[in-house]
Amino acid sequence: MRHIAAMFVLASLLHPSLALRAQAPAPQPAGEPKTTWFFYTVKWGFQDEFLDLFQRNHYPVLKAREKAGYYRSVRTFVPEFHGDGRADWTFAVELVVAPNPPATPTAEDIIAKLYPDRARFNREEQRRFEILVAHWDVPLNRVDFDKRQPAK
Repeated sequence: MRHIAAMFVLASLLHPSLALRAQAPAPQPAGEPKTTWFFYTVKWGFQDEFLDLFQRNHYPVLKAREKAGYYRSVRTFVPEFHGDGRADWTFAVELVVAPNPPATPTAEDIIAKLYPDRARFNREEQRRFEILVAHWDVPLNRVDFDKRQPAK
């Protein structure tokens, strides 16, 4: 593995365009929905509490934005098995934004409408993040191999 990495470094020094091409993200094809995966790693033993808090406080906000047309879809996942420790996640959300989403209420506007007891909402959201080990977002750009021109 180190040998391959060393070859890539050497090649990128000799041909800097190789390094740029390898690291540049693929552009999102115009007019396509934008998908982002949100990953969460919950502290051991707190998964049910996290799911309860997410379902009660954040999921309704996402669904309201979906109903308003901003999100094309909102889907949630848990893994069937645990991972190897390098990138373990215990909960994931997939959000797909419509290509040209309409103007919709902001998350803040939706929260104000859905949660009149703002102090409770804030406490529960704080707790939801207290029981997390990690959280990361992965915005995706689709690669269309039917239209992509390979490097020469």
